[in-house]
Amino acid sequence: MATQIDYPLLTAKDFLEIDFGERKAELDNGVIRMMAGGSARHAQVQTNILIALAERLRGSGCRPYNSDMAVRTHDLSIRYPDVSVFCGRSDPANDALKAFDDPRLVVEVLSAGTARTDLRVKLYEYQAMDSIDTILFVDIATERVRVIQRTGPHGWSDVAHDAPFDVPLPALGTTLPHAEMFARD
Repeated sequence: MATQIDYPLLTAKDFLEIDFGERKAELDNGVIRMMAGGSARHAQVQTNILIALAERLRGSGCRPYNSDMAVRTHDLSIRYPDVSVFCGRSDPANDALKAFDDPRLVVEVLSAGTARTDLRVKLYEYQAMDSIDTILFVDIATERVRVIQRTGPHGWSDVAHDAPFDVPLPALGTTLPHAEMFARD
């Protein structure tokens, strides 16, 4: 009869101290989950969104980050959204940090391998964060966007747009144009 080993759950603090080398992992409720790389189209759309936001937010005190910057969603989870925006983090004291816990916007570019976790587990974690105003799911296969925006302390609007849609980001004072997100040039 085999004995099942019961491993303790890893904390976000302990996870951030691990060096995975060239590999990438997330902490999912205390359990390490290895991550795979994305497709060329995934990287292109992610970069498009990052550039569009960087241009619009310059000088605002808010800055977009790519998936190298972690979001600490709670004590047992570390996520790496494709794009996240943080405000008030330009102090050099923050330069060495590997994770922030107060994003205003998170963007997940969906792929077949990640969509289920993104649309379920991560969505609930992001909605539990008081700092987040907008969660954006971008489907590269259909060029659709799903926009989830805070409407109050515990309320959210959740609209999937099948037609091209420029995403208003009122908390950041800008709009993210559909054409720029999906541009191929």
